[in-house]
Amino acid sequence: MTHRSKIWVRVKVLPDGEPMTIYGREAWCFRSLIEAGEKGCTPLSHPGPRFAAYVHDLRHDCGLVIESIHEAHAGAYPGSHCRYVLRSLVVILEDNETGRAAA
Repeated sequence: MTHRSKIWVRVKVLPDGEPMTIYGREAWCFRSLIEAGEKGCTPLSHPGPRFAAYVHDLRHDCGLVIESIHEAHAGAYPGSHCRYVLRSLVVILEDNETGRAAA
């Protein structure tokens, strides 16, 4: 993950995780997962290059628990995709997009 990106979010995994800052497209993916809640995100609902790779980075580099639910889809190109649901309990400490910080 690059630290030069303009997009970032500072989070803490509850109950006792260390604060960490997530940058760039991983921050965009993380925000998408937070906003989606239990509904989760798919590369179909949140189109972006390499969505699955950002989920991988969040799991591997940040230690977040993100569930992968495999779903079939029909259409001109039938197959399957994953729905990703954030399962880690996190608190946002600071978010540069909204300019908010935890009180």
